[in-house]
Amino acid sequence: MRRVLLLLASGILTQSSAYGADSAAAARGEPVEQACQKIYAKGWHATEGERRDEFPKLARPEKGEPFADPVYGTCVVRVTAHDREPPTGFARNDYSRRQAFNADNTKLFIIAYDGAWHLYDAASLRYLKPLRALSGDAEPQWHPTNPDLLYFVPRDGVGMKLYELNVRTDEVRIVGDFERRLKKQWPGAYTAWTRSEGSPSADLRYWAFQVDDADWNGLGMFTYDLTTDTILAIYDFKANGRSRPDHLSMSPSGNYVVVGWDEGPFVFTRDLKGERPLAKNGEHSDLARAADGDDVYVSVDYEKSGGPVYMVNLRTGERTDLFNSYQMHTATAMHFSGKAFGQPGWVLMSTYADYSRVPLPWSSAPQWLHRKVFAVQLKSNPKILNLAHDHAAYAKYWTEPQASVNRDFTRILFNSNWDTPSELDVDAYMIVLPRGAMALP
Repeated sequence: MRRVLLLLASGILTQSSAYGADSAAAARGEPVEQACQKIYAKGWHATEGERRDEFPKLARPEKGEPFADPVYGTCVVRVTAHDREPPTGFARNDYSRRQAFNADNTKLFIIAYDGAWHLYDAASLRYLKPLRALSGDAEPQWHPTNPDLLYFVPRDGVGMKLYELNVRTDEVRIVGDFERRLKKQWPGAYTAWTRSEGSPSADLRYWAFQVDDADWNGLGMFTYDLTTDTILAIYDFKANGRSRPDHLSMSPSGNYVVVGWDEGPFVFTRDLKGERPLAKNGEHSDLARAADGDDVYVSVDYEKSGGPVYMVNLRTGERTDLFNSYQMHTATAMHFSGKAFGQPGWVLMSTYADYSRVPLPWSSAPQWLHRKVFAVQLKSNPKILNLAHDHAAYAKYWTEPQASVNRDFTRILFNSNWDTPSELDVDAYMIVLPRGAMALP
């Protein structure tokens, strides 16, 4: 379901004085959170429900100048400025299914047009440095408790290793070497990755990878325990009459693996047994934790009347429809982020590329969920919290907002070309929420 990142730029990135440029807020000696507290001190509460509000018209904000969303009052700030500081081409959040913020919300990473990765201070928004160890589809994952550590694979999984990077010291070490073990099963094994959309368990212990040969034919998949450096189970695609999947991912609990095939997503237990279908079609989705701790698959069903957004409990198989996405003969594309593992019971959504399926005056076509970032409670008849308009004017893949939430649902990173028609004039923006914003009865 994802577009593959472009090649890493040739040549070595060099540091310049621009790399240390402070944001406007930092230049005043005021961290972003402190500036946002002033915005919330004026009085704020989450705007609930299916609110069809006018799209606000705003000039593109300057980097580092927090402002209140004119409709929902949330604190929003532009994080990157690719036209004035590295990286060039664009500076965007990688994907909705990937956690952009480290364990203590002090740092975040950004992907550039050339496939290079970059590190920012998430408090001051200061550009820190390129992450030279990473390139292209490196699938970085932050450590759940150590804010200095992230884990990644070689570009596209070529090399079949899992690495740990200390972003403070730039030290890299191999923590999982699968090549010898996988070649015993598949002599032609060439890659071990998730095809850009997977994540490990919330505690980083359990992982799932798919294996391809040098011609990108799918060979199989395996589950892995990082704590014990053990391959737990292996599944051969050919032996089971399966083709190469679009992606796969471990669930937050580590109890399940969800695999996205052309015929729809399927769930397996960690030992790669007990295969069950989750849906007939594979759309954008993510895995999240329900309020009771169960793993759920959250997606949209465009084939069913109303186009419902829904969730499926991976333990029980029960499906719950959350709300209908088809509103007044309109439809919209969307992404999901279930990465708020410390605030279970919620999923973040971001929408783009809305359109009317029948001739309607444009003023009547946009509906409540269009071009917006909002939170949805994971229960029947859910609460919906409107957070901000994303100002994403759809112009192909790179302009998709692809909002990602942090672990405690206090930070959200999303992409925007800010109402321009450009495919590449894209920067990352952050929504800062007060603690407790999601603690609703």
